[in-house]
Amino acid sequence: MKTASTAAMTGAILILVYTALISSADGITKLLAGGYAAPQLYAVSGGLVALFCYIVNRIRPAQGGLRTSCPRAMAIRSVATVIAGVAFFYAFRLLPFAEVFIFIGLMPIMAGLMSGPILGERVALRVWIALIAGFIGVMCLFPAGLHMVTLGHAVALLACFAGTLSMVMARLVGRYESNSLALVFYPNLLNMIIMAAVLPFVLKPMPLSDLGLAIAYAALLFGARWLLVIALRHLPAYTATPLMNLQFVWMVIIGAVVFGEVPASNVYLGAAIVVASGCYLVYQQFAPRYANLSARGMMPPAE
Repeated sequence: MKTASTAAMTGAILILVYTALISSADGITKLLAGGYAAPQLYAVSGGLVALFCYIVNRIRPAQGGLRTSCPRAMAIRSVATVIAGVAFFYAFRLLPFAEVFIFIGLMPIMAGLMSGPILGERVALRVWIALIAGFIGVMCLFPAGLHMVTLGHAVALLACFAGTLSMVMARLVGRYESNSLALVFYPNLLNMIIMAAVLPFVLKPMPLSDLGLAIAYAALLFGARWLLVIALRHLPAYTATPLMNLQFVWMVIIGAVVFGEVPASNVYLGAAIVVASGCYLVYQQFAPRYANLSARGMMPPAE
């Protein structure tokens, strides 16, 4: 039986791996976005991820298979995932990366707001302070700040809201279901169905090299989303989402190695603040209760 501290640390490690995988997938998106429309990439990747889920479930069948006992919550998560994916894709087209990332920095705040009414999780004052510090760290990464409100800003805000809602709903469904694959399968299946309906209007021939990149993107996305679903069972959404900002660190590395982008000193300062706020939230998740129960000679209960 896992203690609360072990569960929290496991969730934090899974989030770290998730950020590496999702940042790699974003790098492939950046390579392909210039030549293809969003439906082409997402129709292929959504179908492949859904197929991966089916294959894994056949190899290692889970109780209940890919069926869900929370159809309404799963439907909300699936729709939110599709909206977030498309909105982020076009936000990156309409806005500089820096401005989109500022909206990504709002996701921990939104997760904290959603966790109350949806999950019934109490968010303490010290947690809000850490969340604000993390947001300041994201702002440090991109000192130019927001310009005049445009359609791109509205799309980025929609992506931020939908992406956060998808993650919070994953944690809600995870309370009642043990099969994490279902939480990955249905959003990607819906993604494939919707994008395939639009695909005939935007389809462009893909050379084998680009098709290989699309397959690699799907594999990375599958691994990342599966790990994220598992991680959200160990950490509250408002703790997990700041840790997801660690993807900025991976993106700095990928940007330097792959795209030749050399970050300024403010980028490192912002990354340090984001990492510190995320680590602080993990500490606040389990340390006080663990210390209190240890003093009594007791072990904290599993999450």
